[in-house]
Amino acid sequence: MYFCLQMPMINSVKKLLLPAFATFVLIFSSIDASSQTVSAADKKKLKVKEDSLQQIARFMITDTLEVGRLLAYKDFVPTFIRALQIKNSFYYPFDSVLGISKLYAPDSSFRIYTWYVEIDDYRGWQRGFIQMRTADGSLKGFRLLDDPEWTQDAYFKPCSTTNWIGAVYYNIIKTEHQGKNYYTLFGIDREGLRTQKKWIDVLSFNEKKEPVFGGGFSFKEDSVAKPTQSRFSIEYKKDARTFVNYEPELKVILFDHLISETDEPEFPWTFIPDGDYEGFKWQNGMWVHIDKVFTFKLEDGQAPVGDPLLDYKGNKNEEKLKQKSDANKTKKPGGD
Repeated sequence: MYFCLQMPMINSVKKLLLPAFATFVLIFSSIDASSQTVSAADKKKLKVKEDSLQQIARFMITDTLEVGRLLAYKDFVPTFIRALQIKNSFYYPFDSVLGISKLYAPDSSFRIYTWYVEIDDYRGWQRGFIQMRTADGSLKGFRLLDDPEWTQDAYFKPCSTTNWIGAVYYNIIKTEHQGKNYYTLFGIDREGLRTQKKWIDVLSFNEKKEPVFGGGFSFKEDSVAKPTQSRFSIEYKKDARTFVNYEPELKVILFDHLISETDEPEFPWTFIPDGDYEGFKWQNGMWVHIDKVFTFKLEDGQAPVGDPLLDYKGNKNEEKLKQKSDANKTKKPGGD
C-alpha cells in the first residue's frame, strides 16, 4: 500500500505536463560523485549504517503488525540521526533505504527526508528531517513532526517543525521574490480510510535560518474571490489517480479539477478528476490561482503521455531519478 502511485501524464505532442513523481520518490545521488567529499573511512561507516537502516525501514513500512512497525520506527530515528552525524553524509545517497523520500533542494542548500508510518487504517505518523548543507560537513538539521490535532487552521497559518502539515514529498522547486528563496513542496498525505490528499506547501527560512512552512496561495483572480491560504491541497477518492505538480515549460503548477462521481460534493471520497486542469502561477511572491489552465478537455480514459519517470503501475525509471538528483546535488547553494 505504500508504493501505489497516482499520475496523469503529459501531452505527447505539446509536452504540456510534467509527469508526477511517486508517493515515495527515492532521489538518488551517485556514489562516484559522493567520493569527492566523503572520505573512504566515512563512506565505510555510512555503508554500515545504511545496511541497518535498510532492514529497519523495511519493517517500519511493511510489517503487517502494528507493534512491529512502531518498534521499527523507534529504532529507525536514532539510527538515522547517527548516520547523518557522520561527516559529509549530505552527499551520501542512502539509496538502498526504501520507503523514505529523499529530495535535494534545486540549489543544493538542503536535503529533505520524509516518510509515513502507518499505525492502523485510520491513523499514521508522518515524519521528516531537513539536513542543511554545511561547509565543514557537520550535521545541521531539523526534525519534522506532524501534528494530527492541528487541523482547524491548517490552510491559513504558517507552521514550524513541530506542527508541520505532514506529507511525503515527491517534488521540490525553487522560486524567488525580493531576494528571498522559496521552496515549493509537493507531497502526498495517505492518512485517511477512504480518501487521501496531495499538498502544495512552501518552505522558507527565517532570519535565524530556521525552517518555516507556509506561503501565499491567492485566489484574487477568481470570479468569486476566496481568502489567501498558506498552503493548498486536493482531497480525493483513495484509489483515484490525480496530478499535482509543477510544469516548467508553462511555469505553472498544474492540478486536476475534481468532481464527485456520484454527484455528492459533500463527500470527498467520491472525488475524481474530470479531465480539466486548474493551476497556480508565481506572481509577486505568491502562487495565484488559475481557474482553468487549458481550453480543451480530455476524453474519458484519455491521458496525454510524455517521457514519464514512472509507469502507471508506479515502477521507477531509476536512471532518470538518479539524473535528476545528481543535477540538484552538485549545484552550489544559491545557484539555479
